[in-house]
Amino acid sequence: MAKTKAAGSTTLGRDSLPKYLGVKLYDGQKAKAGMVIIRQRGTKFFPGKNVKRGADDTLYALKEGVVKFSTKRKKSFNNSQRIVKMVSVA
Repeated sequence: MAKTKAAGSTTLGRDSLPKYLGVKLYDGQKAKAGMVIIRQRGTKFFPGKNVKRGADDTLYALKEGVVKFSTKRKKSFNNSQRIVKMVSVA
């Protein structure tokens, strides 16, 4: 007796669901408190004023206002600098 079926059975074909990452609210759009602004893996965007970072690096609004994107020089502990993208709600 065969251990596995002859045809039609495969061990492949299992695929994970999409994670729907990316920017959800763009520059100039209105945000309410608690609304997700960006879903991301890692810190591609950094939280600015009235924005908080969740456990999975999601950025969400703390207060009602208008979303604003900007760039800023960020200094590291080893004195190296890099330009980061900041998201704030004003």
